[in-house]
Amino acid sequence: MPYPIPALAITAFTATSALGRGLDSHRDALASGRSGLRPNDFSSEPLPCWIGRVDGIEQPVLPDALAAWDCRNNRLAWVGLQQDGFLEAAQTARDHYGPTRVALVLGTSTASVGATEEAYRRLDETGRIPADLRRRAIHSPDSLSGFVAKALGLTGPALTVSTACSSSAKAFAHAERMMRLGLVDAAIVGGVDTLCDSTLFGFNALELISPEPCRPFDRARNGISIGEAAGFALLERADMAPQAPRLVGYGESSDAHHMSTPHPQGLGAELAMRDALARAGLEPAHVDYINLHGTASHKNDEVEAQLISRAFPASTRASSTKALTGHTLGAAGIVEAVIALLAMRESNVPGNAGCVDPDADCGPQWAWQREQRSINVALSNSFGFGGNNICLAFAGVEQRA
Repeated sequence: MPYPIPALAITAFTATSALGRGLDSHRDALASGRSGLRPNDFSSEPLPCWIGRVDGIEQPVLPDALAAWDCRNNRLAWVGLQQDGFLEAAQTARDHYGPTRVALVLGTSTASVGATEEAYRRLDETGRIPADLRRRAIHSPDSLSGFVAKALGLTGPALTVSTACSSSAKAFAHAERMMRLGLVDAAIVGGVDTLCDSTLFGFNALELISPEPCRPFDRARNGISIGEAAGFALLERADMAPQAPRLVGYGESSDAHHMSTPHPQGLGAELAMRDALARAGLEPAHVDYINLHGTASHKNDEVEAQLISRAFPASTRASSTKALTGHTLGAAGIVEAVIALLAMRESNVPGNAGCVDPDADCGPQWAWQREQRSINVALSNSFGFGGNNICLAFAGVEQRA
């Protein structure tokens, strides 16, 4: 059984997705149930599906000093850093603690592979990558972390987490351990993933892509809708920000069951949720809201619905928000953590968008429509390929000091 961890203050957070740039756009979309999904207008070849595309990152947006890092993924990271004063908050933390004492832990599933795809589509007459894309910095799995470290002037630990759909949620756990061990004094966590052919056609080859907008927990669900997003959070010790929301727990597990299918009884997912509550010193009855992984794939939703229905009381509210943002893959963990934090801040339970006919496995916990109610404890689930799972636990200051 894991032991309780010291709570960490989340002193700044932000997200940019198909719902818009920054917290206000996401708050408004969650309140109205507005989806950011649209018919696929991105892939290099036709693919009938819906996507969550972020506008305004088609052309270079990086300052000249960062031009060597230019690619779609790093452009979205740069745009994301500009929102909600996050860049300024990160720079203030760097100046306060020192550039070696702020960790950077970012999740991504594809990094800048879109730039590499473009490079191979545009090989010159000698078979070489074209000169404008002959930049090592953008053809590396750690391109995202390298770019953000450079952009923020950080020289401390910089880690890239790539565990598929759980990547940017696992960044929180890595950061907590480094801070608890005294390796750093603060941490910037988050993740970025952008649309690319590898994910769109790869998931389609697995027969996991829906030709219509995804419908999490609907009886007739038939697959996921892929999106892109960037999100970041700044973690500091609790005494640095007495009124900030807290990261109070996390639980991680590995099913080791199947490369792309969850354990049929959801054993790994349940273990992750139980461990998150144990580290937080909480019981299921304390949980006000759960942002579900809820991808709209057949097996994931079935297993998660059964788990929530048997493990939590009817008073707990639960919903998936992927029908609004799309499944943002390596960025899903941070985007949905931000949504959970927004739900706490706004006392607003997001409705389970996209569902018309609820699956019979869904219990009374499901919030099918938006609900106005106080949320002091929220969980966020992220379950990745290979059976790697994580659950994050957040709380207001009155729950954990």
